[in-house]
Amino acid sequence: MLMHRENHSLDFTPRYSYRRVMTHDAALAVASGLGFGLSLIVAIGAQNAFVLRQGLLRQHVLPVVAVCVVSDAVLIVAGIAGLGSLLDLAPWLVDVLRVAGAAFLLTYAGLAARRAWRPGAIDARADGSGAAALWPVVSTAVALTWLNPHVYLDTVVLLGSVAGTHGDERWWFGAGAVLGSIVWFTALGFGARLLQPVFARPSAWRVLDAVIAVVMVVIAATLLHGLGAR
Repeated sequence: MLMHRENHSLDFTPRYSYRRVMTHDAALAVASGLGFGLSLIVAIGAQNAFVLRQGLLRQHVLPVVAVCVVSDAVLIVAGIAGLGSLLDLAPWLVDVLRVAGAAFLLTYAGLAARRAWRPGAIDARADGSGAAALWPVVSTAVALTWLNPHVYLDTVVLLGSVAGTHGDERWWFGAGAVLGSIVWFTALGFGARLLQPVFARPSAWRVLDAVIAVVMVVIAATLLHGLGAR
């Protein structure tokens, strides 16, 4: 019996250490995915500007955040699964997305510029009275996400490639990237209300809409500039 217990002890220690190593590797992959994911989405862009504006208005913030997070999760999974190689087989698809995305961004820029030039009465009260209808807001969030070709190049191709370097832990890397998306969009959408004292003045909204219009135009220009580039 003594020999049996000693052998069991000797067998148990390596297995326990192995599990600890694997857990440590998974944690490192999650942390790497979190940092890399945040580096891709924490920037001035059309999607972030829209989430910020909805957060300031306190209108349909949860659905907008959900659209952004779920879209990121789907694209991250696609990238890790290797679907980024499809873009190499159909390079024309990127050009189609560039044109469609630029057209949508220019349209939205025009609307933002009109709001900046002729601001209407903006009611950003917490009760949500006077809020825009849900589906137009959600549709805009979907379009700003899926009509942007950079989201495919960055999330599907680039993030998917980096995740592949983590081998068996690549899905933990993806989990970290999804966590980064959840943290960022939740903080941006629901944390925007902290800026409401600043946006109590109509002039602040005019400045924000003017900045949004400029950002949209610049992004649209970069999309069209890269048209046909390989």
